[in-house]
Amino acid sequence: MIVESKNRRYARMAAAWFITALFVFPLYYWGTTAFKQAKEIFSVPPTVWSFTPTLRNFEEVFGISFGFLRQQEVLPGGGNFYMAPRLWDSIVVGLFSTALAIAISTFAAYALSRMDFRGRHHFVAWVLSTRMMPPVAVAIPMFFIYKDIGLMDSYTGIILIHALMNLPLAVLLLKSFFDDIPREIDESAIVDGASRWKIFRRIILPMAKGGIAATAVLCFIFSWTEFIFVLTLTQTGLKTVPVVSSSFVTSTGTAWGNMAALGVAAMAPAFLFILLVQKQLVRGLTLGSLKQ
Repeated sequence: MIVESKNRRYARMAAAWFITALFVFPLYYWGTTAFKQAKEIFSVPPTVWSFTPTLRNFEEVFGISFGFLRQQEVLPGGGNFYMAPRLWDSIVVGLFSTALAIAISTFAAYALSRMDFRGRHHFVAWVLSTRMMPPVAVAIPMFFIYKDIGLMDSYTGIILIHALMNLPLAVLLLKSFFDDIPREIDESAIVDGASRWKIFRRIILPMAKGGIAATAVLCFIFSWTEFIFVLTLTQTGLKTVPVVSSSFVTSTGTAWGNMAALGVAAMAPAFLFILLVQKQLVRGLTLGSLKQ
């Protein structure tokens, strides 16, 4: 019986490692492609483990010279695939849209969690329904609206639409975190003479900071990877990383090395933020956002 139990445990571990490898291998292959030369990217059979690493792709994409590692240098801003400004566009849009979404959703979630008013449950369901709407359904109307009011190709326009896109998720997640904080704390503070604003600022926000951080990470990731709205609402101005990746496909072929280099750089912030708040992130995703 003990031997059978050990064998089953080993079998589960082996299956878990196999499934993990299936998910991790594409990321590994994409990451190593960023450090490969063109001849190694297109070699048959593919070079999975043994290849000569190079920083050429990163130099062309970001215009940064690694002359201390390699004799041939690349001038900043040189090449047809210089994408450093586009990475900056993604950072600006992601950070400011996340800050705006969190600022609005924090107040809305607190009101839905603590204040009883008529139709509160229906309002929560309506908030959730807006998240289920496909972005392509509103992309074309937003194009004409933005064109009429002059928000095309602007940071303000993309930040607003990304914040609007993230609001339903942020409200529902933050409401679930606020629901976890006992109402007795609020009642005790009110008895002691604290105002509703003081309770919110001094007690509720510090207790829910882990949930706010997890929600902010999700909002940033969704803004970082959003494609439809940026493609529709920009023409010749700013472009974020997902949209500008299509420029690597040219008439002479696809620059896979440069595209992989940009992809690796684009994935780094998301992985970093997830590692920092992974516990709160898992809890927020599994808690149940519609708990009343």
